Amino acid sequence: MIIGTGIDIVELKRISDVMNRNLSFVSRILTEKERALFNPLTERRKVEFLAGRFASKEAFAKAVGTGIGKHLSWQDIEVIPDPNGKPMILSKIEYGKIHLSISHSKEYALANVIIEK
Repeated sequence: MIIGTGIDIVELKRISDVMNRNLSFVSRILTEKERALFNPLTERRKVEFLAGRFASKEAFAKAVGTGIGKHLSWQDIEVIPDPNGKPMILSKIEYGKIHLSISHSKEYALANVIIEK
């Protein structure tokens, strides 16, 4: 049974601009494990990676129904690859089975989350 869905889209330029003017943005959005994957990437790929994680976490928060804020923070949600490279969401709170899809284009990153029990 599906208990929540969420979708988010973000402009890569917006993420790039924020990344360049606010040095703490990356560490605010990404967990330690995510930053370990982020740091060795090229500049272009860093923007795509961060935008994808940002959109994924926003979509997850929408699927849960709380948004990012009082009950759920950026650091409570982790997006890491499974052994086959598929992105998966780990959360500090158990919500059920989480399905995640991330997509990028030249200008946007999009994430879709479905939560089922």
